[in-house]
Amino acid sequence: MSESLVRVWFCTADVGFGQIVTPALGPAFQIRVADDTNFQEGIDWCDSILLDLRHVGGSAEAEKALSSVEQWRTSECPPPVIAIIGDDDDLALTRTLIAAGAYDVVASPLNVAELRFLLLRADRLRRAEKELFRARAQQAATGCLDNLIGFSSNMQGTFALAQKVASCDVSVLITGETGTGKTMLARTIHRLSPRSSGPFVSFSCPNVQETLVEDELFGHDKGAFTGAFNMRRGRIETAAGGTLFLDEIGDLPLPLQSKLLRVLQERTFERLGSNTPLNTNARFIAATNRKLEEMVKQGSFREDLFYRLNVIQLHLPPLRERSGAALVLAQTFLQRFSQRFEKNVRRLSRTASMAIEEYAWPGNVRELENVIQRAVVLADGSAIEIRHLPSHIRSNFETVPEARVYEKELREFKRRLVLRTLRECGGNKAQTARVLGLARGYLHRLVHELDIQSTETGQVLPFPPAAVESMERELVSKKIM
Repeated sequence: MSESLVRVWFCTADVGFGQIVTPALGPAFQIRVADDTNFQEGIDWCDSILLDLRHVGGSAEAEKALSSVEQWRTSECPPPVIAIIGDDDDLALTRTLIAAGAYDVVASPLNVAELRFLLLRADRLRRAEKELFRARAQQAATGCLDNLIGFSSNMQGTFALAQKVASCDVSVLITGETGTGKTMLARTIHRLSPRSSGPFVSFSCPNVQETLVEDELFGHDKGAFTGAFNMRRGRIETAAGGTLFLDEIGDLPLPLQSKLLRVLQERTFERLGSNTPLNTNARFIAATNRKLEEMVKQGSFREDLFYRLNVIQLHLPPLRERSGAALVLAQTFLQRFSQRFEKNVRRLSRTASMAIEEYAWPGNVRELENVIQRAVVLADGSAIEIRHLPSHIRSNFETVPEARVYEKELREFKRRLVLRTLRECGGNKAQTARVLGLARGYLHRLVHELDIQSTETGQVLPFPPAAVESMERELVSKKIM
């Protein structure tokens, strides 16, 4: 079986209904139909659960279904549950299902295109949650990279190199945008190194006045200057036997760069007001969000110091370049802050997940952490809803599920998904159709209906009349009444 198939556990008492839905969803889905909503064996197998509640007649049956949803959600890595109800106006049942932990609710008669998109979106969320679960399991088993999470290929490469570097006593330069986790990576390298029992001393170069930087790094003797009534040890001295982390090294003033170079070369320094050389065995890790190579060319950073610090360079990519990481990290922060604030916030709503996934996160992981912390504080139920996110993040997702304005929301979702997939496939419609699990003719119709222009994909997207007619026939045939 292809790993790209979305596995759906379809819980329905109407076997005939399952036999209709299964072929209608298309070849991208593998469906197993169960005739009882209490089946548990499908939890480990499936990617999503489709729960048929069209014919729930009484309160006892409804309670049984809700109990199943709540029980499924308590498993270690629960699959998303999409419920099918018989009446779109049954808002009470819809709210109850969402509160119980259902991923979404759709009404009968089914719109197959809508259901297909919901299952694909749920599968993406499921994959992110499984990666988070796998990362936690690996963390518990190995004890490596304790609080760092990153399953994208670029992050995995950085982590692998960090583990190798940790045991070797060499200088490390960590690069990356503000908020990507450079300090956390430096702490992780220290904890994984033979120096872990020694101190980890951090110094932020731009956060101290230039006249005080030298005193902070090197310390001073008694009487070195007015007000120096006692000897004071600097950061280099206090880091003996451990690690000195120099954050934003690109902001270190040029006169002090030459003094730091001497420390790295000769492993000696003097306190201010003293002529007695002191030895240091501290390990140096530096970090910067600036391009030091360009600063060297401009003369604002010493070339010899750059090469001394840049023995091993580790790069942390921005969050927007870490595929799927935003949702994984959001779930991690959600659980952390929910425990800290003693709240029962357990999940992200569907629309909140979409907004988090689509946002560019210019402030990277630090911005995401602050946003989730705020959302957990504001949440008054078991889920973070779109209204709990800042306005600049939710601006494109103001049409929330509670309002049940499905047409506009679904169109926006379809357009984003199809356009993104077209771009990823280089405008190749045949490949795009395979990735989305759609017939090629239906994809042509979607591109036309959603007004996706060739300028948006960088490719020409023709719409031959024959293809449009084919797509219309397919849409009619796959509409379940």
